[in-house]
Amino acid sequence: MTFPYKLVATDLDGTLLRGDDTVSERTREALAAATAAGAAHIIVTGRAVPWTRHILDDLGYEGLAVCGQGAQVYHAGEHKLLTSLTLDRQLAGLALSKIEAEVGPLHLAASRDGLEGEVLVGPGYQVQEGPLPYLFVDDATEMWTAPLNKVYIQHPELDDDALAFAARAAVGSLVDVVMAGAGVVEILPLGLSKATGLSLAARRLGVKAADTIAFGDMPNDIPMFGWAQHGVAMANAHDDLKAVAHEITASNEDDGIAVVLEELLRSAPVQPAR
Repeated sequence: MTFPYKLVATDLDGTLLRGDDTVSERTREALAAATAAGAAHIIVTGRAVPWTRHILDDLGYEGLAVCGQGAQVYHAGEHKLLTSLTLDRQLAGLALSKIEAEVGPLHLAASRDGLEGEVLVGPGYQVQEGPLPYLFVDDATEMWTAPLNKVYIQHPELDDDALAFAARAAVGSLVDVVMAGAGVVEILPLGLSKATGLSLAARRLGVKAADTIAFGDMPNDIPMFGWAQHGVAMANAHDDLKAVAHEITASNEDDGIAVVLEELLRSAPVQPAR
């Protein structure tokens, strides 16, 4: 059997993971069949490594993962960070001041760099319920005392789309701003995206963009869709991602990844015996 892609890139939250943070057996089997047919699977997530590692371990995943919106390439089998890009804290501080000059005070959180990097949560920032660890700090200045890979921002009144739009307009070319999920607007190093991290990981595997199918659900997946040969949005995806997708599949709760991979596997030509 000849699978039409050499690389399957999947986002994590809202795409590979169901709402309960698990991966269905059907999706596991479809990914296993695709890899058995010659494709590599790379998880590409906005989560930094400390928030991703336990999921990879549970999956028995031993390949490369792109974490932190592309900032980190992580070897899951070796538990090793291969590449890591940090956010210039001075530029981030300037960007925040420009955003606050436009929209008023923000609530902040920050993700520290490294395999054990903590997520620090400042006053007023609303964290999502779940098992992911946070460290609450009373003084937001504590966030700036060690290297960071991203800063999270929230506004007491603006919704995610409005905040991301206003932030992009305010920061110009100082940093990048992405909306990665409900309540998750992030400030990143300029030029960083899932596409840049995925291209680094793919290069290590000897795979090209033309060989790649990508799955996602949020606007931070748009660069990845622009890089990959074929972008598949989940039914639950943000409208901005659906607008640039080549295909829309079922939701993450309804095994959307498996639906597409199973069809590709069914239609893959069988190589003649030699």
